[in-house]
Amino acid sequence: MKIFTFIIFILIVFSSCKSTEKELLHKKFASGYYGKLSDNKIIYNLTDLIKNKNTHLNNTVKVEGLINEVCPMRGCWLELKTTDGLQKMRLKVTDGDIVFPLSAKGKNIVAEGLFSILELNKEQALKWKKHLAEEKGQSLNSSEIILNPNDFFEYRLNTVGAKIF
Repeated sequence: MKIFTFIIFILIVFSSCKSTEKELLHKKFASGYYGKLSDNKIIYNLTDLIKNKNTHLNNTVKVEGLINEVCPMRGCWLELKTTDGLQKMRLKVTDGDIVFPLSAKGKNIVAEGLFSILELNKEQALKWKKHLAEEKGQSLNSSEIILNPNDFFEYRLNTVGAKIF
């Protein structure tokens, strides 16, 4: 009887150690390199990049900031916010090329990519806001979504490489 109890105990312990891929993404240590960074030494903070957006639009730049949010579904984007919290930028990667772990939230990053501004019409803005809520497990009714002026565009860095620290 003791052996049977011991075997059951071992099976329970091993089955509780099993992690899904999504759980591993949540637990993965974030610090390190993702993709490839160039040798370019010029790094902009997010506030300066946005303030001088017309100078840098459609150019490859490096930006430094604090990670405010991470894509909870696939790790395919990060969101940075300016220190005053009024502006934000989405760092987007090609799905599967780079996967950012959820543990990156709250860490600093230097990322490199093509800086652009994604402009949205009303319908696109509503769909985008609804999609972002669904990624977080929230359900929004399109008729209840309130749009503000910042919902009609998004600063974006199509990221090819990053260092999280």
